[in-house]
Amino acid sequence: MTVATVPLPRRLASLVRIEHTVFALPFAYVGAFLAVDAWPGLTDMLWVTVAMIGARTLAMSVNRLVDAEIDARNPRTVSRELPSGALSRGQVLGLCAVALAVFLLAVSQLDPVVRWLWPIPVAMFVVYPYLKRITWLCHLWLGACLGLAPVGAWLAVSGTAPWEAWAIAAAVALWVAGFDFFYSLFDLEHDRAEGLHSWAVRFGERGVFWAARVFHLGTVALLASAGLGLDVAFPYWLGVGATAGLLSYEHSIVRPGDLRRLDAAFFTLNGVISVVFFAFVALDVLVR
Repeated sequence: MTVATVPLPRRLASLVRIEHTVFALPFAYVGAFLAVDAWPGLTDMLWVTVAMIGARTLAMSVNRLVDAEIDARNPRTVSRELPSGALSRGQVLGLCAVALAVFLLAVSQLDPVVRWLWPIPVAMFVVYPYLKRITWLCHLWLGACLGLAPVGAWLAVSGTAPWEAWAIAAAVALWVAGFDFFYSLFDLEHDRAEGLHSWAVRFGERGVFWAARVFHLGTVALLASAGLGLDVAFPYWLGVGATAGLLSYEHSIVRPGDLRRLDAAFFTLNGVISVVFFAFVALDVLVR
C-alpha cells in the first residue's frame, strides 16, 4: 500500500503511535480510582479518558513537528510520517489544534480546579522536544509529563491532590525516565554526531543501565510509600510486587553489550506494567 492510498486517519494515528497510550492511561485510571476509593463513575472515567487521549495526541504531534528535521537525518526515524512526506506540517498542525480542543473540552467537564491548571501540561509538552538540544536531563522532563497522569486524574475527580497522589506521580516519572534511558541507546551514535544531549550520550551505555536500575527501584519504593498512606488492601500490594517483578525481568533481558531484546523491554513490558498495576488497584478498590 502506497502513502497515497493509506487513509489520512491511519497516517495520523501512526504519527502519534496511538497504541502507546497504554503507557500513561492506566495510571490516570489509578489516580481516579484511588482519589475516591471507589468506582469514579462512568462520566468521570469517560472524560478522563478523552482528556488523556487529547493530551497525549497533542504532546506527540508537537514532538514530531519540532523534531522533523532531526528525524530526517536519523536512519531510524527517517521513515516517520513528516520526514517521509506521508503527512505535511499543515496536517500535523491541524491535528495539534484538534487534540488541544478535545483536551480542553474534556477538562471543562471535570473538577473546576483542572480548568485552571490545563496550561501546565500543555506548556510542558511544548518544552519537552527542545530539551534534548540543551540538557541530558530531558528524560526526567518526559517522566514528569507522564507523571501528571495520576495526579491530574486525582484532581479531576476529587479536586484534591494529597501527598499519596504526588508519590504515585513521582513513581510514574521515575519509571518513564528509567525506560527512556534505555530508549536513548537506540540513537546514541546519531545523537553524538548531531550534538544532541541524552543520558546515554553523557554517561554511556553502562551509565544508562545503572541509572535505570536506581530509578526503577525508586518507582517501587514510591508506590509502596503511597500504599502505606492510603487505605489499601492486599491486591494493591500484589500490584506493587508485580510491578517490581516485571521491572526486574525487564532489566534481566537487556544488559550492556547485549541490546537484542531492547524493543521488547521498552514497548511490551512497560505497557504490561501499567495495565497490571491498574488491574490490581481496581481490584483492591472494588472488592473492599
